Amino acid sequence: MRKNIGFLSIVILSLTSSSLYATSGKKVFETYCWGCHHQTAVAFGPPFEEIASKRSAEEIKAMITDPASVSKVFGYKRNAMPSFTLSDNNLTEITDYILSYKPESNVTVESNSTEEVNKTIIEETNTNVASLLKELK
Repeated sequence: MRKNIGFLSIVILSLTSSSLYATSGKKVFETYCWGCHHQTAVAFGPPFEEIASKRSAEEIKAMITDPASVSKVFGYKRNAMPSFTLSDNNLTEITDYILSYKPESNVTVESNSTEEVNKTIIEETNTNVASLLKELK
C-alpha cells in the first residue's frame, strides 16, 4: 500500500511540475513574444510550429538573446527581432514551449544527395551557432 501511495505521489508531482513548466513557458511567450509570433499561425514573425521544425534549442536560445548575429549566421539579409535579456530559467521555459509545437515528423524518403546537402547545412549552422554562443558567454 505504501509503495502505491509513493508511486502515486511521484506521478502527481511530475504531472503538476510539467504543467507548471508549460504554463510558465506560455507566460514568458505572452510577455515577450505574442506581439510578433503566434503558436501555429503566421504573424509578423514565423509561428512557433515553423521555428520548432527548423531549429534546435541552442539555435532558438541564441536567436532570442542575439538575433542580429544569429540572423547573419543563418544567412538572413535582415532581422527585425529585438534581443531579449531573460533569466536562464525563462530562456529555457520559452525554448521548451516553442519546441513543444514541433509537428509530428512525416517519414519521407529523400535521395542521398539531398540528405548530404541538408546534413552539411545543418552541421555548418550548428558549428556557427555554437561559436556564437561561446562568444556571448
